[in-house]
Amino acid sequence: MPVKKTSETARSAKNTSAVRSARTSRAIAQDFAEHLKYDADADIFHTTQEGRYEALANTIRDRIVHQWNKSRKTQRDKNAKHVYYLSLEFLMGRAMTNNINNMGIMNQVTEALKSLGYTYEELADVEPDAGLGNGGLGRLAACFLDSMATLDIPSYGYGIRYNYGIFKQLISNGYQFEQPDNWLRYGNPWEIPRSDVSFTVNFGGRVQHFKENGKDMYKWVDTDKIIGMAYDMPIIGYGGKTVNTLRLWSAKAVEDFSFQDFNDGDYTQAVRDKVTAENISQVLYPNDTQYLGKVLRLKQQYFFVACSLADIVRRFKRKFSDWKEFPNQAAIQLNDTHPSIAVAELMRILIDQEGIDWDTAWEITKATLGYTNHTLMPEALEKWPVHMFEELLPRHLQIIYEINTRFLKFAVSFFPTDHPSNIDIIRKISIIEESNPKNIRMANLAIVGSHAINGVAALHTELLKNYMFPEFRTIYPDRFQNKTNGITPRRWLLSANPGLSKLITDAIGPEWITDASKLALLKPLATDPAFAEKFAKVKKGNKDNAASFLRKDCGIILNPDSIFDVQVKRIHEYKRQLLNAFNIVLLYQKLKNDSAFAADFQPVTFLFGGKSAPGYANAKLSIKMINSIADVINNDPTVSSKLRVHFMPNYRVTMAENIIPATNISEQISTAGLEASGTGNMKFMLNGALTIGTLDGANVEIQEEVGPDNCYIFGHTEDQIAQLKGHYNPWDFINGDDEIRNAVNLIRSDFFNISEPGAFGPLLHDIFDCGDRFFIFADLRMYADRHQEILDLYRDNFSDFNRKAILNVACSGKFSSDRTIREYAEQIWNAKPCPVKLNTAANSALIDARKIKK
Repeated sequence: MPVKKTSETARSAKNTSAVRSARTSRAIAQDFAEHLKYDADADIFHTTQEGRYEALANTIRDRIVHQWNKSRKTQRDKNAKHVYYLSLEFLMGRAMTNNINNMGIMNQVTEALKSLGYTYEELADVEPDAGLGNGGLGRLAACFLDSMATLDIPSYGYGIRYNYGIFKQLISNGYQFEQPDNWLRYGNPWEIPRSDVSFTVNFGGRVQHFKENGKDMYKWVDTDKIIGMAYDMPIIGYGGKTVNTLRLWSAKAVEDFSFQDFNDGDYTQAVRDKVTAENISQVLYPNDTQYLGKVLRLKQQYFFVACSLADIVRRFKRKFSDWKEFPNQAAIQLNDTHPSIAVAELMRILIDQEGIDWDTAWEITKATLGYTNHTLMPEALEKWPVHMFEELLPRHLQIIYEINTRFLKFAVSFFPTDHPSNIDIIRKISIIEESNPKNIRMANLAIVGSHAINGVAALHTELLKNYMFPEFRTIYPDRFQNKTNGITPRRWLLSANPGLSKLITDAIGPEWITDASKLALLKPLATDPAFAEKFAKVKKGNKDNAASFLRKDCGIILNPDSIFDVQVKRIHEYKRQLLNAFNIVLLYQKLKNDSAFAADFQPVTFLFGGKSAPGYANAKLSIKMINSIADVINNDPTVSSKLRVHFMPNYRVTMAENIIPATNISEQISTAGLEASGTGNMKFMLNGALTIGTLDGANVEIQEEVGPDNCYIFGHTEDQIAQLKGHYNPWDFINGDDEIRNAVNLIRSDFFNISEPGAFGPLLHDIFDCGDRFFIFADLRMYADRHQEILDLYRDNFSDFNRKAILNVACSGKFSSDRTIREYAEQIWNAKPCPVKLNTAANSALIDARKIKK
């Protein structure tokens, strides 16, 4: 009897769930139809895919808003501490699929559209990528927002609502060309304009100094003013309970239009203020190789920091008057040096606007701010000319000088200047660089003004402490800590790889979605023949899907039966796309010259993707070289069936979601000691690709998790690279290896670039004549040999290759951004979860309307 009763209860629950799901599908279908009709006035003569996508997005957003409001109310009522994540980049990608998955209504949405004659895929494909970032920094910020919401941590992301995101990359004759990415052309249905949340931002002017009751007072006057207006996007945690906010600022002119200038016939001047103001939020990363580009970039950084801090202060003052409570209510995290002007801006607010004395204001500022460093390259640490600050932010320059004066007085107690060598140390750690012209070191400002400084991988943090900022570590030994980066499994497995997600859930249950450590339960299944067969089948389906995507997206034709070897990331010399390219030339030569090697060679497709900064000449030439090599190889009938090379134009989040699940080999081959962490390596691992890489960034921890037998590490370590510096000559490695020497001669002979002889000249000059700064040839032979091991394993023992792929998935749990965020919350932010109950009131909009009226 108990068994029968249990089965009846389960059947009843299942029936109830089915009824509820069908009811939800009908409601979604009804709302979609109404949005289509009443928002767009659609009929058979006036309807577009964009209109249908927007109707669906609004239908989903309707279901988010109630919970969004409830989240804010719950967090206010509980006086919950908020995390404020300041980032110049948020590489969000498409929102709809991620939102629907996190709400748990994908089946209902799909059924609703099917009942109306649509497919979900056709409408989801209309959404443009919100490309408000250029790589790992912005995508990390997006993953962190997802994890904070999933973990019920109250938070706001703050950034800029760029009218044009990262540029659209076109490839013509092998070269990169940039076009505007007008992602807002049809509007953004996921955002809500907040005209009531606007702040005035000042630039220029002068500082008045006066005495009031014997106290020094400062007033920033005669400034140029612009307005920052908020646009909010919901960030939905998995399960749909907590909905946090991404608040992006758009620049507006105080006066859009001068009627007087227009009447005087100066039509350009009539709108000049509008154009000048809106330039600030026009484009992500203006080309700063020119002075005006640098000015605009500094304006962008101050603009979004000033708006964000004004908003944070406004929220605090609604409920609190004791400023010593500020660090208990707000944790502000600076995502790299871009927002580091926040140190001076928060001091300005506290001292000039709130009347707080310097020492108290400084303690509040330090206790509130945390700084994440993302680079090991000194040239990437931002510095701004003092004269530029004097022109744009004169009050902040005064504050920075005062911070520096007080800091150096403190620092000399650790490095007394009566010792000659310590004078150089004091110069090095000074916030002001005594160069010509003088510069402000923004990383130094962030370190001095924050209570916690973290690296983003274990190796990176050790290098920060011991090589990059050892003097700061001596002064502040307790401030430095590690927070290894992570990725959200909701986006990069549940949404991006539904086939593998289902296979995993069927095998171990759904708990992995919010607790990635559960993926370890897959380890015994790596040797289970039935599971391994299903895993291989999912990978093949993903390769078919990737081939279909690229054919439609950019006309690239792939062989899904070949090995997919993928290197997708920002194009930069230290990431060494050229190391990969030189190895491809080695393979090409061997296929041409060794018939036995060619006969046994497993077909391989090399895929590259990524964007170069518009002003980065060598990176753009690297793209040209890759495309030139691809053009020759793909058109050589003797090898093209075995070896293919493609550069995928306009790499973005949506492309990553289609390519990463299909990848067999993940290329993570940066020069050791230069990659802070990497997150692409984690995404590939989570989706069952084998890593070939150097001991750099998070690769070190990937090897620790999966074991050295299940990834392919090669190359000189960071310590060995350091020993090579000063006496390294790439020709020592080239001349001692016949295959490499022949490959170099082939490239230098313009074999791959007959139509434009000498086009690679500046790039090759830097490598062969200027010391090969990124040690390509020091590592090339080791790389080529390790790479061949992977190809041989795939060909000779695919079951073992597949086993290793499964183990990579099983061992990827550490690299969930949920783990990273828990560490930030516990060890830096002191922020606690604030659970929110699901809103079930059907008439909550009426209830809210009555409350608003009251």
